[in-house]
Amino acid sequence: VPGFRVLLKPRTGEHRKTRFDLALVDLGFTLSSADARLPNGLVAEALELGGLGQFAEYSKVNREVPFGESRLDLMLDGSNGRCYIETKSVTLVVDGVGLFPDAPTERGAKHMRSLDQAVAEGHRAAVVFVVQRSDAVAFAPHETADPNFCSALRHSLSCGVEVFAYNCRVSEQSIELDSPLPVRL
Repeated sequence: VPGFRVLLKPRTGEHRKTRFDLALVDLGFTLSSADARLPNGLVAEALELGGLGQFAEYSKVNREVPFGESRLDLMLDGSNGRCYIETKSVTLVVDGVGLFPDAPTERGAKHMRSLDQAVAEGHRAAVVFVVQRSDAVAFAPHETADPNFCSALRHSLSCGVEVFAYNCRVSEQSIELDSPLPVRL
């Protein structure tokens, strides 16, 4: 959007088209992280620090674990078994509601099917929507952007997949999970 300040991160690499990554967008009233890769690390860090009580029973965090037709972001191991977690990056907020996805995502629907399979095989499974800005007060699936993903999400919920959402505290120096958000399905 013309006139919005953006913050760039220098990056090097032989196959890069630019020397920078878009890191943050200053919306004037809040900063929004633009890095879709961050939620996996943010959730893993919160788990390792004991910040997500709903997963307190798990002592080991594994990243990027193959399961079903997907590579899921996290697999937790504990005395009660395993929990598979997929994280989703949310940057779109409308009237205080974080919306996912902001464009069609067949890959997102595939991840939901893999979480369904995990539950069917006796594991615990969850999707965590990470709203990478501070102005969201709730989360909802974005029906207009991708009704297929939204249907897959509702089906997953009916199969026993748990759904969580968090907003983030974002500054020019750091980003971290902040508050749990109500999920409006």
